[in-house]
Amino acid sequence: MVSLEVFLATLLYAGLGIVIFIVSFVLVDKLTPGELWKEIIERQNMAVALLAGAVAIGISSIIAAAVHG
Repeated sequence: MVSLEVFLATLLYAGLGIVIFIVSFVLVDKLTPGELWKEIIERQNMAVALLAGAVAIGISSIIAAAVHG
């Protein structure tokens, strides 16, 4: 069985990873020209949606590697 200490550490690292991901993605959104969500939702721009997905996967991989050690 998993100890309470390990469980709380897992929750802490997961929460920290989510916060870092959100901050990073908002930063990428602000640095890209134009309005990212307007392009994806209103104009149905598939290329921008694929770019945003690729950026999200890349950021997630970097955060996972950093947290894992």
